[in-house]
Amino acid sequence: MAELHDLTALEQGALIRAGEISPVELTEHYLERAERLPQEYVDGAFVFRDPDAARRRAREVAAVGPVGDGASPLAGVPTAIKDLNLTRGVPTAFGSPAFAGYVPDVSDGVALAIEDAGMVSLGKTSTPEFGSPCYTEPEGRPPAVTPWDTTRMAGGSSGGAAAAVAAGLVPLGQGSDGGGSIRIPASCCGLVGLKPTRGRISGFPMYGDPVGLAVSGPIARTVADAAALLDVLAGRRAGDPTWAPDPAATFLSAASRDPGRLRIARFDRPVIADVEVHPEVQQAYDDASRLLASLGHVIEDVQVPLPAEAVAVFETCWAVLTALSTVPLVPAQREQIRPLTRWLGERGEAVTGPEFGLAIGAMRRYAADALVALAPYDIVLTPTLATPPLPVGAIRDDADPAADFEAQKRFTPWTSAWNVTGMPAISLPLHQTPEGLPVGVMLAARPAEEELLISLAAQVEAAAPWKDRRPPLW
Repeated sequence: MAELHDLTALEQGALIRAGEISPVELTEHYLERAERLPQEYVDGAFVFRDPDAARRRAREVAAVGPVGDGASPLAGVPTAIKDLNLTRGVPTAFGSPAFAGYVPDVSDGVALAIEDAGMVSLGKTSTPEFGSPCYTEPEGRPPAVTPWDTTRMAGGSSGGAAAAVAAGLVPLGQGSDGGGSIRIPASCCGLVGLKPTRGRISGFPMYGDPVGLAVSGPIARTVADAAALLDVLAGRRAGDPTWAPDPAATFLSAASRDPGRLRIARFDRPVIADVEVHPEVQQAYDDASRLLASLGHVIEDVQVPLPAEAVAVFETCWAVLTALSTVPLVPAQREQIRPLTRWLGERGEAVTGPEFGLAIGAMRRYAADALVALAPYDIVLTPTLATPPLPVGAIRDDADPAADFEAQKRFTPWTSAWNVTGMPAISLPLHQTPEGLPVGVMLAARPAEEELLISLAAQVEAAAPWKDRRPPLW
């Protein structure tokens, strides 16, 4: 017999609307599940849990109930918020011992949107320090691991969110993505991970990314669940510096829409590193190409749309963004940050104002050239990662942060391209290795065309479903 966590988030929301279960019952189910699973796994997924607060929130939602025709289909459904997102009254450490004990007095736009939708947060999910690395191994805590093989990483920086969703600790979760941080853990954990277009989701109130690389987005087991959470998170605020046009309808409705016959570009040559692609990754990419062709789409090989020179420019911007996190720290806090963070921060501090301005300008020109080159195509297909999920610690190198950074580039040689261009991109769990490790495949669309991207992703899911594929830990 199916248990509640076997159901999709939308199925759980439908049960709430039908009065068959209450948000309190559903929240209690997930709280009890967190007690049953191995605690090291749970502690690797969550950095903070407050069962009593979750129960109070569930009772508040149950007392109000879904309100009106415009209520979210996810009202009453549990979720969790990434440790990078300000959440009023909830410890938020940004993955760093330097902020241990910090409790914000304000929530950011993401946390407010989740609250406004009537969802129930069970806590804060784990992230590496300041969300920088592509693995989630925060200092002093268990690593976030994939439930398909708990000796291997969940990816990063939204590794805690992916680990929680993939093991059925929450039905879906929120992540953020500045260079692949939603799509990387989605691939490692066998999930759907959607990075929306630039400006789709408000950065209120900090607006801390002057480059425009990062955006929040959903991590879920199905395309429809991800689309429903995108409906919750999306929307502009009056002070937003950039925004995307409103969709024609809900993103969820796009998941049941025929995408039509599409022209799909594809390339598998790594963008930011010279690395050999794992045979299982290549198999996933080739199989996805054949599947898309069998659905009636036209597949065309294209050249990598970003030149090699764009990599150094991206690295300059990435280092400066890290420095923006480290410069305000007092000396006692700086002593607590990881070697990688310190190395990247110092690299960013060495960049002058004019150099940073020139780097942003160069990156925008590279992005413009890539967007023009890809404009004739509806969708772009690439692998998500260069290998299946790696063992915990395989990338981290505290003794040599430069080597750590290079290893990250070799693991994730495609994802950051779509942060540079601002295009929406989604990782789909289309493949498994003979050992049962998940391998994602990535689709990207033109800016602000999430609806088309979701329509195609849902068509792919219907043709090669993965919802009932569950890890050993399930």
